[in-house]
Amino acid sequence: MKSYNPQAVEKKWQEIWEKNETFKAHDNSDKKKFYGLVEFPYPSGVGLHVGHIRAYTSLEVISRKRRLEGYNVLFPIGWDAFGLPTENYAMQTGKHPRKVTDDNIKVFTSQLKAAGYSFDWSRTVDTTDPEYYKWTQWIFVQLFKHNLAFKDKTYVNFCNKCKVVLANEESQNGVCDRCGSEVVQMEKDVWFLKIREYADKLLEGLNEVDFLPRIRLEQENWIGRSYGAEVDFKLKDTDDNLRVFTTRPDTLYGVTFMVIAPEHPFLEKYESRISNIDEIHDYQDQSRKKTEFERVQLAKDKTGVEIKGLKAINPVSGEEVPVWVADYVMMGYGTGAIMAVPAHDSRDWEFAKKFNIPIIEVIAGGNVQEEAFTDVEEGTMVNSGILNGLQVKDAIAKMIDYLQDNKLGERKTNYKMKDWAFNRQRYWGEPIPIIHCPHCGMVPVPEDELPVRLPDVENYQPTDTGESPLANIAEWVNVKCPVCGGDAKRETDTMPQWAGSSWYFLRYMDPRNHEAIASKENFNYWGPIDWYNGGMEHVTRHLIYSRFWHRFLYDIGAVPFPEPYAKRTAQGLILGSDGEKMSKSRGNVVNPNDIIDEFGADTLRTYIMFIGDYEKYAIWNDSSVKGCKRFLDRTWKLQDMIVEGEGYSEKHMTLMHKTIKKVSEDYEAMKFNTAIAAMMSFVNEVFNDGFVTRDELKSFVTLLNPVAPHATEEIWQEQNFGGMLNEAEWPVWDENKTVDDVIELPVQISGKVRGKITLSKDADVETARKLANEDENINKYMEGKSIVKEIYVAGKIYNIVVK
Repeated sequence: MKSYNPQAVEKKWQEIWEKNETFKAHDNSDKKKFYGLVEFPYPSGVGLHVGHIRAYTSLEVISRKRRLEGYNVLFPIGWDAFGLPTENYAMQTGKHPRKVTDDNIKVFTSQLKAAGYSFDWSRTVDTTDPEYYKWTQWIFVQLFKHNLAFKDKTYVNFCNKCKVVLANEESQNGVCDRCGSEVVQMEKDVWFLKIREYADKLLEGLNEVDFLPRIRLEQENWIGRSYGAEVDFKLKDTDDNLRVFTTRPDTLYGVTFMVIAPEHPFLEKYESRISNIDEIHDYQDQSRKKTEFERVQLAKDKTGVEIKGLKAINPVSGEEVPVWVADYVMMGYGTGAIMAVPAHDSRDWEFAKKFNIPIIEVIAGGNVQEEAFTDVEEGTMVNSGILNGLQVKDAIAKMIDYLQDNKLGERKTNYKMKDWAFNRQRYWGEPIPIIHCPHCGMVPVPEDELPVRLPDVENYQPTDTGESPLANIAEWVNVKCPVCGGDAKRETDTMPQWAGSSWYFLRYMDPRNHEAIASKENFNYWGPIDWYNGGMEHVTRHLIYSRFWHRFLYDIGAVPFPEPYAKRTAQGLILGSDGEKMSKSRGNVVNPNDIIDEFGADTLRTYIMFIGDYEKYAIWNDSSVKGCKRFLDRTWKLQDMIVEGEGYSEKHMTLMHKTIKKVSEDYEAMKFNTAIAAMMSFVNEVFNDGFVTRDELKSFVTLLNPVAPHATEEIWQEQNFGGMLNEAEWPVWDENKTVDDVIELPVQISGKVRGKITLSKDADVETARKLANEDENINKYMEGKSIVKEIYVAGKIYNIVVK
């Protein structure tokens, strides 16, 4: 037998697969379909990292297994290539973003092919290709026509370094998730998508899919649905009401002050009535310098100013309530005003104590002058007029009815999720297909004129004003209105990177279709995605955004299935050998190319799947990589141990069926590490026995093939097993043959295990007793004692009770 040279073997099979288009998916086949999806990569300049390998190899294993099970498999790849990092790199180097993107795609493609992935390369998509973003723009036009896309002046998160508006999801903790710089508030005209209108559908859709519990919980928490009431507090001596949303209308009698956001329009409207307006203007200026995170985080000093000249009237008690302005209230959340119940809310209690505001207990149970009593899901109402003596649950219902009957408020559902800030003031993105006409207003670009192509320009530097560089290209901006024919201007903002990734999974189904996103036949055959794997970092943003776009497309009849992903799983991070997150600055990054060059792609793939529980973080270990290489070397050497004979040998019958069952079930449960451990044990046992039959080797390399496809394909060919391994059938197990004929049975003396005996699983109690008596360790616990009774179940339990 020839020696095993991984690099030569891998190059050979990668060329064969490419030439034969081995992994090409076939539309509308008679076979049952499987659509496995991985998050398409952002083709950055640094190339693939081992995190990509871990993310992709799981569904690579499943996809290869499905083909062997007789499925027509769609396992595609593409490029999420618009966005800030490419543009930032382009500005640093002077290379055009198009050139940067194309170069990076070449690097990623060669790396993915070197890893031996069974992607259908004929279906590759690139979000920056006009033939692709034509349909991104088409979807935006549909959203606009259905009043789900609108433009509004608002305070937004602005990154001064990236010079771009960020959605809340992209600026958590007050920093830009791209560059790490501090985010400031800036007032701008911003495009929004009304994702809140889909909140209920997005929550209900979770009941139709198989998502990991932690993924489902992240989605539910992000949407943040709550039930309560909107309540009107009349502003004294005006025709206006301060409207607030509360989940606890039962506590209305405990309201001792109101708080409005620094941006609240009433501050401007009633400026002439406010005697301390200069103090309030100063406070507004200070608030604008704070990020949203700084304003809403709980563990900070409370700041605020009482508005001298405005009072609110408590709608149920009739009491006058002071109105304060404080920056922990945001205009973008709810109504921009809150009612404060300091007795039962820690934040309100701290504010009240700081500014000497009264605290009124309305739910019995604590000393509210010492601290807020917040354990109030149950309890009895006190100091609460019409609610006194009621339990909390009954009080909430009664108060909402009272508010509605007296036209003081209404039952309301609220959501923590805000509408999606949907634009970039940058060059490298999809142009938003809207035309601004002084007569007709905002008009969508006619669908037959899509795509609106990104102009090829030399200067794409962002502006300090937060305006897109496209605004400076007169010949591109100035157009005729498609409705009235008059002079008009294009929208100059571009879409965020999330746009192209919110529907890419649909394009894979029919990537060269010029008439639609995909044909109805292809949608009906391929949809929905059977299994989607990706990172936990994308389960709020990308997952919610793409489910929203997809559900909208379903509602307008553009796709025939309501949820895009039937199943969604996630992998854990790979940490550096120092236990820290991999980063260039720490010097702990592992380049997959280095592993492939030294040990081969099969070793990299095997190790990445063997490194630990797939859903949890794992620490890189060089010595374990070498252990996986030794395992593959030993697998290769099994060819030296082949003996004549049909089928599985008697000696290995149980081992074969147990291994087939274990590996098959563990792959499906994403327990790749234990599946590989079982295959390692198989190889060890076969080496100990010194032989393997052809059929045993054939089944074993088929089990290993999804993880280590090159070596196993080569062994298959070397042994003339017929055809190619990727065309073989997945082995099946017989449940009856997974049970060992000979087992180790623990023997208990009066309920405590004192030793083990080896016997047939069907042996009778006399055989078990004889073997127990011959075992010195067991016997010593019975010496000088009489047997009261024996409890024996063949193959399961043997307990000798003595006294």
